[in-house]
Amino acid sequence: MKLTDKLLPFAALAVVLGLVAFWLLPGGVNAAPAATFRTLDGRTLTTADLKGKPAIVTFWATSCPGCMEEMPHLIELYRELQPKGLQIVGVAMSYDPPSNVMELVRQKQVPYPIALDTDEAIARAFGTIRVTPTSFLIAPDGRIVQQKIGAFDLPALKTQLKSMLDA
Repeated sequence: MKLTDKLLPFAALAVVLGLVAFWLLPGGVNAAPAATFRTLDGRTLTTADLKGKPAIVTFWATSCPGCMEEMPHLIELYRELQPKGLQIVGVAMSYDPPSNVMELVRQKQVPYPIALDTDEAIARAFGTIRVTPTSFLIAPDGRIVQQKIGAFDLPALKTQLKSMLDA
């Protein structure tokens, strides 16, 4: 029997195990893209700044009914878990007039940073986001562990965040 015939089953097994591990990895495998957020309060944040604690990056618009429904839940989640390290960055879509964004943030008293994506650079970095709300859950090590179009399942999200914050 040739050496290659002996190694073929092991190579096939390695490929299968690699695919199974890839599929079952609980934390995901894609690193959050490099992006810079310029916030309404004048700060500059990057995705690298978000490392170390779990983070949510959520794309939204003032004209999006789902976004307006989800925002109070994100505000509550932030107020509860930010002292333990949760970070949330809201990204207003490029088509949303900045004055509308600033007025809504003021009215809703949004406590987490909001960035204006006037040139669509952030949306492109995260995969050319067009639909809102679209949100990303980023693990403390910088990997995207969940991408969601539409509202998060908030009880499940809260459980997942608490496990990351307790780790």
